[in-house]
Amino acid sequence: MGLKEQQNCPSQRKIAVFIVLAFIPFALFHLCFNNPFSTIVDTTLQDSASHVVLTSYSSSSSQEEEYQEEALCDYTKGKWVRDEMGPLYNGSSCGTIKDGQNCLRHGRPDSGYLYWKWKPNQCDIPRFDANRFLDLMRDKHLAFVGDSMARNQLESLMCLLSTVSSPDLVYRNGEDNKFRKWRFESHNVTVSVYWSPFLVAGLEKSGTMDHNVLHLDRVDDRWGNDLERFDTVVVSVGHWFLHPAVYYESGSVLGCHSCEASNCTEIGFFDIFRKAIRTTLKAVAGSRRNVILTTFSPSHFEGRPWDSLGACNMTEPYQEGKVLEGLDLEMRRIEMEEVTAAKAVAEGRLEALDVTAISVLRPDGHPGPYMYEFPFKNGVPERVHNDCLHWCLPGPVDTWNEIMIEMLRRWKV
Repeated sequence: MGLKEQQNCPSQRKIAVFIVLAFIPFALFHLCFNNPFSTIVDTTLQDSASHVVLTSYSSSSSQEEEYQEEALCDYTKGKWVRDEMGPLYNGSSCGTIKDGQNCLRHGRPDSGYLYWKWKPNQCDIPRFDANRFLDLMRDKHLAFVGDSMARNQLESLMCLLSTVSSPDLVYRNGEDNKFRKWRFESHNVTVSVYWSPFLVAGLEKSGTMDHNVLHLDRVDDRWGNDLERFDTVVVSVGHWFLHPAVYYESGSVLGCHSCEASNCTEIGFFDIFRKAIRTTLKAVAGSRRNVILTTFSPSHFEGRPWDSLGACNMTEPYQEGKVLEGLDLEMRRIEMEEVTAAKAVAEGRLEALDVTAISVLRPDGHPGPYMYEFPFKNGVPERVHNDCLHWCLPGPVDTWNEIMIEMLRRWKV
């Protein structure tokens, strides 16, 4: 290399360095305002949307808060699988089981129905943790409002919680313990149950009246008057709407169901059920409390008379081929639609505890003839009363509360 060429090289290198240094500010400016990695970030957030959601709730002062919540997986799709661990309690260790649901104590000979758990396709439901539940509800009031299915779920929860803390019954009123309240002093938790088979105001049929009366535009005062005391409320109804009834709205007769002897128009009960759910959700979701609607619980009479021998006598769950249809499908659909509509204007958290499809697979979980103590002790009668509606305790209804605790945990109550 010649001397002249050697002298030119440093100059060329200086020029190159100057060009690079001059380019750096432009490159940084481009990165800041035209992020080439934005596509990757957006894709990552989109993929994680099934795990994290961002929901806004408006307060009474019209301010908005944002809560980052862990999304609950779709627990409605799955199957019942064997669980050798079995239940957390039994008919002897829990004192709040309604007599008619204490199946083993009443002589049910099989116990296999106790050894199943619900396994969603995409996740696992943890075993119920009573300490965790009480911690979540510390210093709060949880109320169950509805018919005997609400009470069934309540009594399951009380049995589960009693495995770690003994509750004190502080209030009881009404026939068949329809209104009760307990306190868990260890965590300052109050749990109560309110009998209200229509949720809205009304009169139940009696010896002097062969039909129910419903006022669809206002809730039942028996629980409505205490509503402001509830931090979390679980509502659950359905089967009482099938009974004969006369319906009122704004003080006028709207129509009736199964009312051959009444002088009013037959309008069925599906639209009435919708109106009652709508009125209820409007009332309970009107402040920043947590609201859970437990969906319709299916029965398993399977077309047989309630007093026929062998009704709901299965000993294992359905595994395949059983789908929602008819009454179960329609009642659940109405509830899910009304929850979706109410969530759009709710001030607090509102969700459906969707147990209908899960429960339709458990024909083995009902008391059947063991709603009464040892029904076959004097032989096998031609006719026998069967309960193919409510659930044995322990039994499948415990799974409802395992799902409910995950909802509450996700809400970070």
